[in-house]
Amino acid sequence: MHATNLHKTYGKGEAKVEALKGVSVSIPVGQFTAILGPSGSGKSTLMHALAGLDTIDSGSIQLAGTELTALKDDQLTRLRAEKIGFVFQAFNLVPTLSAEQNILLPLQLAKQSPDQAWVDGIIDLLGLRDRLSHRPAQMSGGQQQRVALARALASKPALIVADEPTGNLDTKTSAEVLKVLRSCVDELGQTVLMVTHDLHAAALADRALVLRDGQIVADLAHPAETQLQGLI
Repeated sequence: MHATNLHKTYGKGEAKVEALKGVSVSIPVGQFTAILGPSGSGKSTLMHALAGLDTIDSGSIQLAGTELTALKDDQLTRLRAEKIGFVFQAFNLVPTLSAEQNILLPLQLAKQSPDQAWVDGIIDLLGLRDRLSHRPAQMSGGQQQRVALARALASKPALIVADEPTGNLDTKTSAEVLKVLRSCVDELGQTVLMVTHDLHAAALADRALVLRDGQIVADLAHPAETQLQGLI
């Protein structure tokens, strides 16, 4: 993914806020990148732009060779379904469906046949084999988040976008989910982009982008938690 000179403004007049001020960033395939910064720094705006969830005022965003800014709404919807897997703070599982049905639901909605070997590998990697028949209410928070992650991975996306994936979880379960995200990169070769306020979570990434006032103020490889403390 390559983003160049991104600008985004909200509001007008005295209420005008420059959320992104000429942000440029490249995210290599197979990298775990964390985006963090204080409230109002522009981190969520950047994530939404990179994931095709929000438009920008100017700049370029390319994902797997496709220029996102040139796509119409229906084309963006199709690209998100085919190229991007989303993991949110809220698990967003369908309560009446089993874990297996939740995992396969996006593929069914897109009328795509699953690569069963790939899906089976994800299920085994995430330790969900004995939970496939369970509904969300029968699973712990960590198990539900693993189902959400399996659902995001099922279509072999070019990018996994994780928005505060540990925000609703306790310390132990958070560590479990972060370990799984790490495994997705190390064992499946996935590209992960995670927005977080958790410095410990960010320190598990290959790279940390720190935003402040709409600009990247630090780009750290293999960040240490102590490094990040001085920047947030």
